Amino acid sequence: MSGHDSKYFSTTKKGEIPELKDELNSQYKDKKKDAVKKVIAAMTVGKDVSSLFTDVVNCMQTENLELKKLVYLYLINYAKSQPDLAILAVNTFVKDSQDPNPLIRALAVRTMGCIRVDKITEYLCDPLQRCLKDDDPYVRKTASICVAKLYDINAELVEDRGFLDTLKDLISDNNPMVVANAVAALAEIQENSSRPIFEITSNTLSKLLTALNECTEWGQVFILDALSKYKAADAREAENIVERVTPRLQHANCAVVLSAVKMILQQMELITSTDVIRNLCKKMAPPLVTLLSAEPEIQYVALRNINLIVQKRPTILAHEIKVFFCKYNDPIYVKMEKLEIMIKLASDRNIDQVLLEFKEYATEVDVDFVRKAVRAIGRCAIKLERAAERCISVLLELIKIKVNYVVQEAIIVIKDIFRRYPNTYESIIATLCESLDTLDEPEAKASMIWIIGEYAERIDNADELLESFLETFPEEPALVQLQLLTATVKLFLKKPTEGPQQMIQVVLNNATVETDNPDLRDRAYIYWRLLSTDPEAAKDVVLAEKPVISDDSNLLDASLLDELLANIATLASVYHKPPDAFVTRVKTAFQRPDEEEYPDGSEISNSESPSHAVDSASAPSSSSNVPQAATRPAAPVPPAPSAPVPDLLGDLIGLDGALVPVDEPTTASGPPLPIVLPASTGQGLQISAQVTRRDGQIFYSMLFENNSQIPLDGFMIQFNKNTFGLAAAGPLQVPQLQPGTSATTLLPMVLFQNLLPGPPNTLLQVAVKNNQQPVWYFNDKISLHVFFMEDGRMERANFLETWKSLPDSNEITKDLSSVVINSVDATIDRLSASNVFFIAKRRNMNRDVLYLSAKAPQSIPFLIEITAVVGIPGVKCAIKTPNPEMAPLFFEAMETLLK
Repeated sequence: MSGHDSKYFSTTKKGEIPELKDELNSQYKDKKKDAVKKVIAAMTVGKDVSSLFTDVVNCMQTENLELKKLVYLYLINYAKSQPDLAILAVNTFVKDSQDPNPLIRALAVRTMGCIRVDKITEYLCDPLQRCLKDDDPYVRKTASICVAKLYDINAELVEDRGFLDTLKDLISDNNPMVVANAVAALAEIQENSSRPIFEITSNTLSKLLTALNECTEWGQVFILDALSKYKAADAREAENIVERVTPRLQHANCAVVLSAVKMILQQMELITSTDVIRNLCKKMAPPLVTLLSAEPEIQYVALRNINLIVQKRPTILAHEIKVFFCKYNDPIYVKMEKLEIMIKLASDRNIDQVLLEFKEYATEVDVDFVRKAVRAIGRCAIKLERAAERCISVLLELIKIKVNYVVQEAIIVIKDIFRRYPNTYESIIATLCESLDTLDEPEAKASMIWIIGEYAERIDNADELLESFLETFPEEPALVQLQLLTATVKLFLKKPTEGPQQMIQVVLNNATVETDNPDLRDRAYIYWRLLSTDPEAAKDVVLAEKPVISDDSNLLDASLLDELLANIATLASVYHKPPDAFVTRVKTAFQRPDEEEYPDGSEISNSESPSHAVDSASAPSSSSNVPQAATRPAAPVPPAPSAPVPDLLGDLIGLDGALVPVDEPTTASGPPLPIVLPASTGQGLQISAQVTRRDGQIFYSMLFENNSQIPLDGFMIQFNKNTFGLAAAGPLQVPQLQPGTSATTLLPMVLFQNLLPGPPNTLLQVAVKNNQQPVWYFNDKISLHVFFMEDGRMERANFLETWKSLPDSNEITKDLSSVVINSVDATIDRLSASNVFFIAKRRNMNRDVLYLSAKAPQSIPFLIEITAVVGIPGVKCAIKTPNPEMAPLFFEAMETLLK
């Protein structure tokens, strides 16, 4: 719509819909077009104009392209909510797909792809098939993208109608844009499929390289991304590919440049000639440097990618370190990234330049940046042995400025330098001790205490220095307490005079009796026993030689680095995480027609339960008769940390409540979460929560609502011992809650961390705290079906065998009197969604008998028999399991799933 069309957004008087209806049915074309614009305007601002569906669709019969586009826009918006009406428009689509005007043909097929209604997809196939072979390249390129959209709605249909083969043929098209769109569509389909669909051969390779030079910029990106997955046969082929792609490095579009870099880096793995490699590194440097003159957002993405590239191939930018020097007006996020890269590129050749820069940064106003700069000096000292002395002298100069946070950061890094180069730079300890009184940050205090303990024999007044810290021992953070404990023991072992003897008594008493931190208490007891039984052994343990710390500038594991480099120019390379850590993509392994849900052969023909069915010769043992329902393997999720989580007796306040970026989606879908802490109990804080399962991982889905008058922050959570040993896999991630706002979060959970002995129950006791309120305790309920695993499907023969092998005492039956099964198929689908898998069914009189299987963690199988009369209340549920004590919990879960 043009700029003059703002009038359509102004509200009209009463009876707007009837007025629009009349105008839409007007005989005047202009009036009709105006009416459709008004409808689109109303739709855009959120008004419901779905009642005008039929009238708007009638306007499709027009030669006017603008009007047709508007009607199609309306259709895309409302087809989902009005699928039956959308079918009315199909004939016009089919007609438009044969229109003499290629723009209308393309528009029709594009719109059909955007209308995600199952019933329409069948009608879409014939026009799509025609458009894929259309004479006009614009229509062909539009149709090829439509195939990817159709695959997302109905993958089976796309395969059966041969669209994938047509797409592969389009890679040989004589129009480069058609080739690019075919590649884009195939790549998208491959992402959503678990089978190999799009594999580049040497034949298609040359066609893609030819099309590359003539495509639009985004077409080039699609082709380069596809080429980066191609593994060349040998070094010669890799060199040829790289030679054809190198000109793309000069492109004005950053995405093309980064995709070309990614592709060249992948092929460089196969190239053996050092001259070719050196030449390529030279060619890649200028385009990467050019990216740093773009706007800050692009600079940031470029820097995150360069960070990965220099870890793999530092020589590319080894001589370009100056371009990473921070400008005064760089945003802080760009400065931080530049610092990281400078540390990676620092070498004996350029260290003096780099140190001058870092020293300059350490006098800036941004505290975080200053700290990072000081730490960078220390990291360079650890990385470059020959430059360590120069780094230390810069750190000492910075300490003399006496800016508190600079001094503290300097002490933290000097502690690491002492670890890296033992017995080399201890002469500066006296200077460090002058700053003792100003230390107020836990990490800096802990570092200083470590230095005093480690070099107690060289510091005359070491006992006095430690004593000054001991006065505040109970109030210190755990980090400082642990260092004080160890440093005092070291002092006692090195100088066992009267002073340290009294100190050690005080410290050990404080660390065992006065504390509730288990780490501190356990370490104190170990030291106490060592000192009282074998002081020499204590020396061997406490004064043992430390492992030398190493350079941490290239932290990424080699395989992870390779995976991230294969994903350059995507979010993975910005997050520095593999795609499966933040993208949950479900692969579709759709059912073939010969894998029907209930093949005749799978019905158990006996009238009794499976324990008798096994005896029958009619039970086939081959697995070919087992109904193979469509499986949807879950996308991998990041493994949960396996560190044990302390129970509620531990220090709830001491939990790490730091906020870190949320990787998981935090919006809860589906029904509202049950309230576990009402606002009336929580002084205005209301918490709703539920244990849920997503993609094979268990989460605690939570909604926090702040109905109080103050902002709430610093949220932490702790779970008491429970039947399943459920515990948080990491800190609770809730941003500061302003009054009247709410936040949702998905807290990843681990199993079997703090198990409660005794008979199984569903009780989950939770404690939540924040910085402004007391600790809130509440009870929640866990449903067993959350733990049912994705691999719980049993083969039919295996099911019968297992049922027979379990003793009869393990069979438990319960009548679920309030449950009604209205449709067997719908019930099977619902159970399958919660990992209770259908195995077979049979009819016995007028009753349906279903056999299903599920698997709980630790591979506990549940073999299930459900007997019901469709439409009549009352379902009989029988189970056999090696763990019959779980039966009450199982029946409770089944009742929830079947209701």
